[in-house]
Amino acid sequence: MTQISRLHDRMHAAMGIEGLEIPAAYVKLYRHTETLPEILTQYFPIEETVTSCQALRHASQGHPVLLSLENIGCIAAAITLGLIDQYSDASLVRPPRLYTNIMQEQSGLEDAFSPPSPKEFTNGRVYACKHARKPEYCLFGPEDSGRFKDVDTAREAVEQMAAIQPPSMKHVFFFHSNFEDADIEPDVVVLDVRPVELTKIIQSFQFMTGKRIQASMGALRGVPSDLIARPYLNQEINVSTYCLGARILAGFEGDRLGIGIPYPQFDLVVSGMEQSQTGYPFHRYPGASG
Repeated sequence: MTQISRLHDRMHAAMGIEGLEIPAAYVKLYRHTETLPEILTQYFPIEETVTSCQALRHASQGHPVLLSLENIGCIAAAITLGLIDQYSDASLVRPPRLYTNIMQEQSGLEDAFSPPSPKEFTNGRVYACKHARKPEYCLFGPEDSGRFKDVDTAREAVEQMAAIQPPSMKHVFFFHSNFEDADIEPDVVVLDVRPVELTKIIQSFQFMTGKRIQASMGALRGVPSDLIARPYLNQEINVSTYCLGARILAGFEGDRLGIGIPYPQFDLVVSGMEQSQTGYPFHRYPGASG
C-alpha cells in the first residue's frame, strides 16, 4: 500500500460514515527537465483528446490519464497547466481538440474553421466572442452571449486566472489512490465534495492551523486554474464551484464542489479530520450520510 492510498483510507475512516466515498484525483506535473516514468506512457488516450476536467473525473473513478500538449482537449487548460505559451499565435489544428471541435460544429464552417490560438484566449476574444464579432468561437450557436460582456472584461478575468506561465511543463498525470504502478508523489490533491463534506475538511484544516481558507474562484478554468494551478503555485488550499467545461463536458453533478489541496498539506488535513472527530462530529451533520 502506498502513502497516498493510506492517506486516502484514513480520510474516509475519519469521516465516520460507513460507505462514504469522496472522489479524489491526484495530480503530478512534470517539467520539461524531468524524466517521465516509462510506465506512464500507456495512459495516453488513443483515439481522442481529453480535457483536464475530464481527466480529473476519469482519475477519480480509477482511470489514470496522462496529458500533454499532444492530447489535451482544451487550449485554455494547456495554457493554465504550463504546456504552451499563453501568447502563442499558433492555431493548434492537430489533433482536433474536444473544446474547439464544439466551436467548429456550432459555426457550421466545417473544413474552413480555424481554431483560436492561445493568444486569442489570453486577449479575451474567445471568451467575449459576441462582442469580438467572432461567431466561430461560440459554443452555443449564434445567440451565444459569450462568457463575458466584452473583450476588456474577458481580458480582466483572464488576468486573474492562475496559470503556470511562462510554460514549463511537458506532462500532467492524473491518477487515483489505488495507482501503484509507479512511486509518484503528487503535487496537488483534488477532492470532489458535497458542501457538507467541504465543511468538515475546512474545519479539520483550521483545527490544525487556525488559518482561514481564502477561496479564489471564477466562471472558467475551474479545474486547471482554481483547483490545480493556484494550489500548485501558491501552496495554499483553494475551493471552486467548477466551471462550464467541468459541468457540461465532464459531467460534475450539481451538488458537487472541488477543493484543491497542495499535497504537503493533505496529511495535515487528514490528521485534523482524525483529531477533531469529537469536536466536529461529522456523522451528526444533516445530510452527512447521503
